[in-house]
Amino acid sequence: MGGTGRRVIDAQGLILGRMASIVAKRLLEGERIEIVNAEGAVISGKRLQVIKERKEFLRVGGRGRGPIHWRKPNTIVRRTIRGMLPYRKPRGREAFRRLRVHIGVPEELEAVEKETLPEAHVDRLGGRYVTVGEVAKNIGWKE
Repeated sequence: MGGTGRRVIDAQGLILGRMASIVAKRLLEGERIEIVNAEGAVISGKRLQVIKERKEFLRVGGRGRGPIHWRKPNTIVRRTIRGMLPYRKPRGREAFRRLRVHIGVPEELEAVEKETLPEAHVDRLGGRYVTVGEVAKNIGWKE
């Protein structure tokens, strides 16, 4: 297992799935990662269609039983990354513990240099997209 230092990644304008797969791989390699501006990550697709799919997913399950539907941008991003880790195995669970996701930029991370992932930038899409923050507001996130 490699890295020991903490990396801070700015999710503003990054494609959620591509960012999540890169972060998951780095977590499995032993890095500690903090993601800031989680609400600025983007999901590709038509705005109304993406929101409609999320709202339909909210109907799955019932009260008191699963699945639990996350509505805050930071938990949506965390859960997306968790889906790309072998979470049910000790290695995946340890990797997931090395991840922190923040809405906005916390005071203690303002002075820290933030990294971006060019291979996951929204410029590569060339089509329509919606931010995680917009989706979260439409499915019930109350800022």
